[in-house]
Amino acid sequence: MIKKIKDSYAEQVQILTQANINGYNRLFGGQLMEWIDIVAAVVARRHSGRNVTTAVVDTLTFQAPAYPNDTLIICGHITYVGKTSMEVCVKTYVEQLDSSRTLINTAYIIMVAIDENEKPTEVPRLLIETDEERAEWEAAEKRAAIRKKRRAENF
Repeated sequence: MIKKIKDSYAEQVQILTQANINGYNRLFGGQLMEWIDIVAAVVARRHSGRNVTTAVVDTLTFQAPAYPNDTLIICGHITYVGKTSMEVCVKTYVEQLDSSRTLINTAYIIMVAIDENEKPTEVPRLLIETDEERAEWEAAEKRAAIRKKRRAENF
């Protein structure tokens, strides 16, 4: 089976409240990490048609703050698939009242599809349709090679 990137796209919207804010009156990073993990899981579930588990948080880059009453848009899409794993890119934006958006966070999460026995199971291939998708795939292949090298060095 082959799936398109747009088939598994997911988006979550949050308005920041005091419950999401740290002592510096900014979005608590751990809260954003939770939301990112949820969006990544939804994307991976849509792509694989399976339950999934988080295997690796490859990159999580905080680029700008968010403040109380900001609207956050958290968008996720598949960038790469292996045999049982999927790399999901999750980007977080602050959306202004005029609908303009500022990127505040980029994350790459590796999710693994699991079967009924909680064992890794194969995922559908990915159909690359645009030059942008091809560039993301190639960058993801490089990240996958780095992760594989790191694992080999640690064992």
